[in-house]
Amino acid sequence: SGDDYDLAGFCVGVVEKSKIITGENIREGDAIIAIASSGPHSNGYSLIRKLLDMAKDEGQPAPPVDELLAPTRIYVKPMLKLFEQLPVNGLAHITGGGLLENIPRVLPDDVSAALDLNTWKMPDIFEWLQNTGNITQHEMLRTFNCGVGMTIFVPADHADSAISLLIDSGESAWQIGEVRARGGNEALILES
Repeated sequence: SGDDYDLAGFCVGVVEKSKIITGENIREGDAIIAIASSGPHSNGYSLIRKLLDMAKDEGQPAPPVDELLAPTRIYVKPMLKLFEQLPVNGLAHITGGGLLENIPRVLPDDVSAALDLNTWKMPDIFEWLQNTGNITQHEMLRTFNCGVGMTIFVPADHADSAISLLIDSGESAWQIGEVRARGGNEALILES
């Protein structure tokens, strides 16, 4: 409308049907590996804009703009290298819906993902957003990636190799949790 416009992009990939990773092979005992995000990526910006306006109106300092404008990490090259060398049972790209909504989507009905929230420090930009908006931890984990751009499910005996390969590819990676047998309805268990 007028001088305003919305720019959106997408990409399309092709994969052999036999190589599609659906998550159906995720098993109890699998390790969950996290790859760091480069910032909010492309999610939560309506809320971010409101928080920036609120901070400005209240005379609070704004976060460094470069942290908000950092390009979204694209994980294709390191992921392809990982697929060539190690078994990968599942993937969850942490986009809109954050960790709370994206991880359960890939899990079979008989398992839960247990995440240890102490395995990483939320980057400063997310702490600024949380403090400025007085946002609960649950809402932060549902709205933003909180520093985790991708999660990868691998057999536990391949976890160290997967992390090393990802680090050698230039990513920041660590084990964020494990897959457990589902005892009730909880697909995601948060531990701290």
